[in-house]
Amino acid sequence: MAYTTIKKPSDYFNTKLYTGNGSTQSITGVGFQPDLVWFKVRSEAGSHRIVNAVRGNTKYLYPNTQDAEATVTTNVTSFDSDGFSLGNGSVNENTRTYASWNWLGGNGTVTNTDGATTSTVSLNSTAGFSIVNYVGTGSATTVGHGLGSTPDFIMAKGDIANNWVGYSPYLGNNSGLSFNDPTGFTGSHLWNNTDPTDTVFSLGAVGATNNNGTSNTAYCFKSVKGYSKFGSYNGNNNATDGAFIYLGFKPAFLIVKDSQSSQFWHMFDNKREPFNDDDAPHLAPNSSASEATIRTDRGVAKLDFLSNGFKWRTDNSGFNGTNKYIYMAFAEEPLVGDNPATAR
Repeated sequence: MAYTTIKKPSDYFNTKLYTGNGSTQSITGVGFQPDLVWFKVRSEAGSHRIVNAVRGNTKYLYPNTQDAEATVTTNVTSFDSDGFSLGNGSVNENTRTYASWNWLGGNGTVTNTDGATTSTVSLNSTAGFSIVNYVGTGSATTVGHGLGSTPDFIMAKGDIANNWVGYSPYLGNNSGLSFNDPTGFTGSHLWNNTDPTDTVFSLGAVGATNNNGTSNTAYCFKSVKGYSKFGSYNGNNNATDGAFIYLGFKPAFLIVKDSQSSQFWHMFDNKREPFNDDDAPHLAPNSSASEATIRTDRGVAKLDFLSNGFKWRTDNSGFNGTNKYIYMAFAEEPLVGDNPATAR
């Protein structure tokens, strides 16, 4: 049996860096037509922006805020076969540097009736990823996600002003984390005190992602051997020999969050810093701050991307203190297979 069904992870997830020109340009080299693009300006302060093909290229949500969905026609003007095209909007300001994180979905949608509430789904079953759009009911309900297996991570947001709401099995179905609010929160209304199944996730009678008549988007992920992993680890608070987290692949992208305190979220990738680093550049999904500011304010991130996982070289409480941390990681290369990873 093959180690992984995904021989080339960059066919499904890829980070693309670029510099804005204040006019129009096509960003190529992504390697596929993305269904989800997450943008962040690196050189200046500015909100994160998420756009997906299910809602359309003019509809934006902002991970670091509660803001309602915005309609912007000057950012992404099209999703293209090898990337995306930009207008003269906020993700293409002249001389500013940007990161974009890109995921391949289904390049199309299907109607899903597995739940009590019908959903529209863009599904990539190979990559364990679905974009789910549904309308809130204001009462307890279930929504089909299409994955065919139980999600390991969900992050949902309505198109009105309200919190993002995240699910992780390591937090339980009565707790949630939010990209925009690192404090986290609890309540039976979040996931109706019910774990997701291989067909649906549950929503309580009230809450940020089930207001009556509100359109909502949920990003659902399932770990795929050799390509992605969603899990948790305990920090060891060691400044030189920090916690090692086995993934089974060399990571290309990593998000980490302390699940027990109000520490910032942190995100890393192999394009902004392709090698092991004593001061890895990180951005925070809950903050609009620039890359340089996050480094200064939140402390140095000493991090090794290894052939089979990642290892901390710091006791920074945001990554490797004494608490439990949750993470999501996507691969650059699998550890073994037709395209095996090397340490660097």
